[in-house]
Amino acid sequence: MEKIFLREDLSPKDKLLTCLFWATRKTIREVGCAPLRINEIKTSTKIYKPHGKKLLKLSPPILENIIDDMRNGRTVSFELSMGEESLKVYIDDRSFAVASKRTEDLEKEITDKIGEEMKRKKPDFCQTFMPKIMPQ
Repeated sequence: MEKIFLREDLSPKDKLLTCLFWATRKTIREVGCAPLRINEIKTSTKIYKPHGKKLLKLSPPILENIIDDMRNGRTVSFELSMGEESLKVYIDDRSFAVASKRTEDLEKEITDKIGEEMKRKKPDFCQTFMPKIMPQ
């Protein structure tokens, strides 16, 4: 598992989206263009899982729960999968950690890239990523 500290001046939502985007982007480079699947989100009050064949996305109530936990110093965990790779992601308002099931080097690639993004005035992520994780 690799861990990185996040900038304090960014909003929890910007931290969350930046970290999820770069975790996904770096994993896709490793395993190919497999679809992102959020298998589970654990907050301090609830565990979210997809229902049937529906994809789990960050609906407004789920996002609000995640942001509330982050603001209050609690860690939120995600189980993500893309193709043959699975990631466990942990995020709070101060840090991000990732564990990879198949490709250990991927953990460092992800945290290194997020570290680079944290040095930018505004971290960058592709807007086409938003529909993949948030309902329209």
